[in-house]
Amino acid sequence: EKNRLLFKQENVLIAAGAIEADEKGVTNEMIAKLFEQIDHVIIDQATGKTIEGDPESIDTAKLAKSPETSEATPNEFRRTMVKRISKQLLAYEVHITGLRAIKGLPADDESPDSIHCIVLPIHGNGLWGPMFGFIALSADGGKILGITYYQHKETPGLGGEVNNPSWKAQWPGKTALDESGAPIISVVKAGSVQHPDHEVDGISGATITSKSVSNMIHLWLGDAGFGPYLQTKRTTN
Repeated sequence: EKNRLLFKQENVLIAAGAIEADEKGVTNEMIAKLFEQIDHVIIDQATGKTIEGDPESIDTAKLAKSPETSEATPNEFRRTMVKRISKQLLAYEVHITGLRAIKGLPADDESPDSIHCIVLPIHGNGLWGPMFGFIALSADGGKILGITYYQHKETPGLGGEVNNPSWKAQWPGKTALDESGAPIISVVKAGSVQHPDHEVDGISGATITSKSVSNMIHLWLGDAGFGPYLQTKRTTN
């Protein structure tokens, strides 16, 4: 259980850009220290407001199985195979300062010393099974800072490229939501990007995986997922 929590925390930090995947020198103590500056929050899905409680006691997957504690996923997202969404969601609000010191880097290192963002869990079906990951957004929810998948069954060299650093490097700086707050970010067919502000070049030879990533992000950033929460961030930041 402790290892699973640590693994999840590490991936939250990877999505936020606080550490790199497979970065040398990252210790369990360092991860714990960084997480002292991260608020794990419970969100009321319908209103987007944070609510009191212990996030570690909330099992959103379990809640999503009961009609009493979840809502049916809109039909347009049936391909994600996410049948229901919990009425309570979990998110990470990141307020890290002094990052270089915590990582033991020199003060004049060019890496960021502070990170303020939101990290949201996302999941949905890929080509061969469920994919689980995190997406990091700017504090107002408008821009993407990073994305990572920590569990998937996609084909190595094809759909498995969702975790290729060069593919993930396309995401930071992309616009996540349009002016109305609706998800605008999308993964398009490889080589067909026309709007680089909010389009990510798809993975060559992995059209279904690329579409799956697009669909699940639209689900989780939209009204049925974290949309109401992101709307509160747009109005307060």
